[in-house]
Amino acid sequence: MRKFVVGIAILGIFIVYSVGIRHQRPVLAKPASLSKGQSSSSSSSAASQTATTSGGSNTASNTSSGGSQTAASTNTHYKDGTYNGSVADAYYGQVQVAVTVSGGKVTNVKFLQYPNSHSTSVYINQQAMPYLKQEAIQSQNSNVQIISGATFTSQAFIQSLSNALSKASA
Repeated sequence: MRKFVVGIAILGIFIVYSVGIRHQRPVLAKPASLSKGQSSSSSSSAASQTATTSGGSNTASNTSSGGSQTAASTNTHYKDGTYNGSVADAYYGQVQVAVTVSGGKVTNVKFLQYPNSHSTSVYINQQAMPYLKQEAIQSQNSNVQIISGATFTSQAFIQSLSNALSKASA
């Protein structure tokens, strides 16, 4: 009887712990280029508490169509218009972006689809999407840093953005 009671107590503690962990808000890391005094229009205490991003090796692999990362980011002129990127799998949902080009430069990036079926996904993406958009507009290409805590969304964003920008430069 004593083993049964101890077993039930341990199971109860595990369940309470699991529920508590599930509802904690994840902490996202800002890209290094945004943490140097720049802020986005959507700020939160969770995003301001972070200090690291995922490693530099990820950014080297994010160039579109295997091109180099040299002066292409500043000298590329795109055809004006709005271009929809392909739908990319972000593991917890799909990501698709639309890129607006005006005057040969990327002026806006809009999320058409993003993972939003779970409260955690909604919270993470509300924090990550403004940084991804700002990075894309600053870099004028798909060479944006992956946001720690939103890795799958960041990777899918880069894939969809690359596709949209390839349509704009064709």
